Amino acid sequence: MGLALSRRSAAFLVIALASLSDGNLAQSPPPTPHRQHTVVSADGIQWKPLRPGAEIAVISGDPDKSGSPFVMRFRYRGKARIPPHWHPIDEHITVLSGTFRLGMGGKGDEAATTVLAAGAYAFVEAKMAHYGWTEGDTTLQVHGVGPFVINYVNPADDPKSGKK
Repeated sequence: MGLALSRRSAAFLVIALASLSDGNLAQSPPPTPHRQHTVVSADGIQWKPLRPGAEIAVISGDPDKSGSPFVMRFRYRGKARIPPHWHPIDEHITVLSGTFRLGMGGKGDEAATTVLAAGAYAFVEAKMAHYGWTEGDTTLQVHGVGPFVINYVNPADDPKSGKK
């Protein structure tokens, strides 16, 4: 009895799948006229000053907008220090070129960093204080879901404060 029931169930399943595969499962999604792909060439990136020796560029999305996925790049020239800070969102960091030293906490302890070479990836959880520096030219790519805000542990480290 169990075997006959299994054969009937299998036959029903085959017939149901065959009726669905009548082209319904293989159809392409409908076109979305408002969506398009984006290509940004290296020479098309618009860099803006962030602090001495550091520049920032938004590659895609709107990092200021809540719920908006974004991709940004940070470019550092020579020795650059990134003081302890935190973000209200998770931060995904990929080292595109150079070497980046990343540390966790609010003190900026050079001995407590991890060296990240080109191709390395790091995840920093929302509200986790972290810091970093470069010894030579380095480019990072950061992505996440906005709003992206830099909150300095020491407010005097904020380049907008005019104290540094």
